[in-house]
Amino acid sequence: MLQRSYNWILSFANHPYAIWILAAVAFAESSFFPIPPDPLYIAMLFARRDRIWELAIICTLSSVIGGWLGYAIGYGLYETLGEFILQAYGLQGAFDRFQHSFNEWGFWIVALKGLTPIPYKVVTIACGVTGLDFTSFTIASIIARGFRFFTLAALFWYFGPTIKEYIDKNLTFVTLTALAALVGGFGIIYALG
Repeated sequence: MLQRSYNWILSFANHPYAIWILAAVAFAESSFFPIPPDPLYIAMLFARRDRIWELAIICTLSSVIGGWLGYAIGYGLYETLGEFILQAYGLQGAFDRFQHSFNEWGFWIVALKGLTPIPYKVVTIACGVTGLDFTSFTIASIIARGFRFFTLAALFWYFGPTIKEYIDKNLTFVTLTALAALVGGFGIIYALG
């Protein structure tokens, strides 16, 4: 069953609308959607190696533009929509901690966010709430999101065939390791909350 699911995701990556779906998920995840674009993005990096840099650009730009929506939610709709989104995903504690240090380190927090377990929607909404300069927010978002998506693209460009071959041979181990990392990441977020 695991192998069939893996093959299905890889085949879906070649769907005619896959790029549009990837862009929509990257956009939505930056402001209100709980699921990151990574599973589809990684599948598409495997399936469309000839378009790997285009996919990185699409993910980066869609995510930054989605971040503008998150900023707008924080800036004008925090007390209604913003709080609802954060509470719905159990991110209010992460938001409070983020907001506490934000005024001093705003630009750098956004730029380095890609290295933390804080969901990007928390960052975008907090930027709007605190009124971080929009140009600084946009530049820092391009740095953070670009680093994330272009790093994955570079890894898949150089190691993709080897990684795919390894995953094909060790799918159960890779899946269990990824699930353990996911659960561990949520555990860290919960412990910090």
